Amino acid sequence: MQRDAKNLESRPATGAEPRRASPKASRTIVLVGLMGAGKSTIGRRLSTRLGLPFVDADTEIEQASGLSVTEIFEKYGEAHFRDGERRVIARLIDGPPKVIATGGGAFVNADTRALILARAVAVWLDADIQTLVDRVARRETRPLLKGRDPFEVLTALAAVRNPLYAEAHIHISSKPSPHDITVAAILAALKQHGTET
Repeated sequence: MQRDAKNLESRPATGAEPRRASPKASRTIVLVGLMGAGKSTIGRRLSTRLGLPFVDADTEIEQASGLSVTEIFEKYGEAHFRDGERRVIARLIDGPPKVIATGGGAFVNADTRALILARAVAVWLDADIQTLVDRVARRETRPLLKGRDPFEVLTALAAVRNPLYAEAHIHISSKPSPHDITVAAILAALKQHGTET
């Protein structure tokens, strides 16, 4: 008698542990933190582990405007950029669960921060200043760093922004270690928070 192949696929092999389903998130996860904290890199890996789409808010803004973030800053100023950023993040959160990497200043905007805290799970990726400096040195497209000393800029930004990032639901240290370690820490924190199902 021929066995049902479909049923066989759903059964564990004899003596084997049943396959664990991939963790899922019941709400959108929004990564916040200073530039260089690893939001985009870690966000992509986290989205894969959670089986959710990944969206970089800065990329969405660039696609919507047809300009790079640097060009928007230079042409229209930071206030204009933040307003567009707020609208893009609101649209992204309106959709089904996903992992969103935000720009460093997104969570500083009171309206954006309130929206994220009310309708998503905010994860603060916190890194020490030297780690951030080492990471941002790899990219020369950061408008806030143009022609300025990265250590001084990041130290000043941390003084203003870290108290706001501290309002995030989850606080994760983003160390100069393999990204999978940080992802595992986020997954454990999401489970404890009750977000992962």
